[in-house]
Amino acid sequence: MKKLTILLLSGLLLTGAGCSDYLDEDTTGLLYGPNVLSTQDGLESALTGAYKGLANQWTYGFLHPSANAAVLGADDVTTHPASNKADWREFDQFNVSTTNQRSNAVYNGCYKAIQGANNVINNYQKTVGTKATIDIIVGEAHFIRAFSYYWLTRFWGNIPLIMAGEYSDDLLTVKKSTPQEVYDLIVADLKVAETNLPNAKRDPGRPNKGSAKAFLADVYLTMAGWPLKQTDKYDLAAAKAKEVIDNAAAYGFELLPTFAAVFENDPASPGTKEAVFQISGYLGGSGTANATYGNTTMPGEEGGWDDMFAELNFFRDFPVGPRKDATFRTEFGLGATKIPWQNSLTKHPYYQKWYIKGNIVTSSISLPSVMMRYPHVLTIYAEAKARGTGGPDQAAYDALNKVRLRGRATGTKALTPGDGLTAAQFADEVVQERAWEFACERTRWFDLVRLERVEEANAKKSTDDLQPIKPIVKANYWFPLPYTDTSINPNLNQ
Repeated sequence: MKKLTILLLSGLLLTGAGCSDYLDEDTTGLLYGPNVLSTQDGLESALTGAYKGLANQWTYGFLHPSANAAVLGADDVTTHPASNKADWREFDQFNVSTTNQRSNAVYNGCYKAIQGANNVINNYQKTVGTKATIDIIVGEAHFIRAFSYYWLTRFWGNIPLIMAGEYSDDLLTVKKSTPQEVYDLIVADLKVAETNLPNAKRDPGRPNKGSAKAFLADVYLTMAGWPLKQTDKYDLAAAKAKEVIDNAAAYGFELLPTFAAVFENDPASPGTKEAVFQISGYLGGSGTANATYGNTTMPGEEGGWDDMFAELNFFRDFPVGPRKDATFRTEFGLGATKIPWQNSLTKHPYYQKWYIKGNIVTSSISLPSVMMRYPHVLTIYAEAKARGTGGPDQAAYDALNKVRLRGRATGTKALTPGDGLTAAQFADEVVQERAWEFACERTRWFDLVRLERVEEANAKKSTDDLQPIKPIVKANYWFPLPYTDTSINPNLNQ
């Protein structure tokens, strides 16, 4: 038996977390044989394998807090300075190791998803079935591959670009591809997805046409910043985001009336209309429950694990209003007696966003991980329009104000072109508003990276928060590739 679990891409041939896994190859999505994918059911099974890469509790993907840990280099979230949080602290202190299990879980899951997506993309032309349905399956596969590579290149930069769905020895010598090469594939995949996908999602955990357009807008916005700095992409980002805004009703997207309603976190709910794309969790399935909610973001005083909580200056600077009230938890205790955050063990506020309705103390729940919300699309349009040709228009102000006024105190005035903001100042207002809106939602880090503001943000941290242990340089924007891959393939060390 080949070393199918400790080779090049853990996602293609999945690396287990413990020794017992070394004999248990996860073959979901590995559909071999000339006839397996010739049926529509077989193609759907391959697609299921792709989705599984994004959604396996504690092992890989996004149904656990690993992706949250990996963005602690931003200024909105921090972790415990001691305890068993060494993997978490590495991100906040810019000292990420090649064996970090948090980032590696995202890496493994994304490549697992890519493997399943490649199986579909490489074989669908021989599938017999209903063309309209096959087109949708193919569209979802392209979306999943684009989504996965988008996370990979933003975290690791130069990465292996894998187009195969089956193992071969050639994978042991593959070289890294540049971000430009990866983004070229991401854009191409999302264009196929927006063509193939219908307006309505097949179920809440799948993308639709609007999802593909929204992620394409976000990808263009990112390409306009570091490391590619292709500023012509701002106009493309604005145009694509506007397509989503103009057709939001057709795609089933909307801005909920209150911020609190977005994070009611009722386990009985499949999600909200703000979810542009979510990875659904199911408590009843093996490895499919969501572990991001509950324990991980609760303080020890409530039976939580103290994994992640708010940075002090970020909390103190946060504008007052209903969004701040629904974002943070500032008093702790499951009984009648409460203590203020200043008197807690960690002396930090926590994030209410990840609490479960009824304050349930658990690490397994049927709630989705929402990977993009509709307000993100509104802020993409506003920022991209401001940084692109001609500067912000009234529609850009309107888009920002929808997000801004929902979250701020009653009586807050709308921003208008008459306020005298320059285009750059307006764009900065959008970026800051996005920080407040998406606090602890795996968004702030990527904004700081593409705008090259990581150093600036960390310099403003409270002295009572974790500090970088060495000067931050651009090399710290990306993580080192996992040792499980680089130890086997020397080309990945170049």
